Amino acid sequence: MYSVSLDGKKVRAVSRSAGTNSAGFSSTYRYFINTSSSVTTPPVYTLHEASGRQIRVLEDNAALAARIKEYNPPKKEFFTFTTSEGTVLNGWVIYPNGFSPEKRYPVVMNQYSGPNSQEVLDRWSVGFDEYLANKGYIVMSVDPRGTGARGEAFRKVTYLQLGKYETADQIEAARYAASLSYVDPARIAIWGWSYGGFISSSCMVKGQGAFKVGIAVAPVTNWRYYDNIYTERFMRRPQENAEGYDQNSPLFFAGDLQGKLLLIHGTADDNVHVQNTLEFAERLVQEGKQFDMMLYTNRNHGIYGGNTRMHLFTLIENYLNDNL
Repeated sequence: MYSVSLDGKKVRAVSRSAGTNSAGFSSTYRYFINTSSSVTTPPVYTLHEASGRQIRVLEDNAALAARIKEYNPPKKEFFTFTTSEGTVLNGWVIYPNGFSPEKRYPVVMNQYSGPNSQEVLDRWSVGFDEYLANKGYIVMSVDPRGTGARGEAFRKVTYLQLGKYETADQIEAARYAASLSYVDPARIAIWGWSYGGFISSSCMVKGQGAFKVGIAVAPVTNWRYYDNIYTERFMRRPQENAEGYDQNSPLFFAGDLQGKLLLIHGTADDNVHVQNTLEFAERLVQEGKQFDMMLYTNRNHGIYGGNTRMHLFTLIENYLNDNL
């Protein structure tokens, strides 16, 4: 975290902890609680004066760090690569424990890719990605063009054509992965949720076989079906940008599907309406394309409640095991 004077001439670091930091200020802005973490360190909570001087450590999570160490989770590493268009993209990768460069592994790409988002961060996370790595998959994530912290031009290139550059960059990421000696190029999967589901769907119909498996959770499949306060911010109205809507909606490219595709949606989704998946499914049927689909009854965009989350992630794992 940084402090910047109103004239923009004085900039100084207020929080110097390694990794990712976030601050919650008191109502008077005299104090703040800093939360810092990294890929190797669970969140540490500290109390500071506004100047940055640390008053005390509120929670160092030492017990959690020791407990996690017992499980020996696979480590996340960062990388960059350059696309065929000359764009440098950032990514992270998790290798299975016992990884050997002499073997060939399947790859699962997990991405979100939404405007101004950022998945490639030096922050704490132990979850499904690490679980899959422990099952023998290499797990990767790449932030495509349109995502944040890379400058205005990188972020705004997707204006009026959401999905175009993000899809192209994820396909490039798959080709990069396929070029690695320890990757099985015929066994690459992509999955994502919400905007990530949109990009997964797009990659499966535009990737020309780059992905053997695609899993799309709660995907947008036509920007005409998403809420206008978000969509028109980036795409303007369909009447003004029909080509931008049409050329970047997986719905209109259903006939080009290659690989195994699993669509997942909650029937009570309050964000990405289930119409997105149902209309895409109908297009796939009429194009004679086989696919798989799971609808979760009365579940919203988060698809949770009772045993639902366990069922969903078991479904994803089984689908990868059976098809990748």
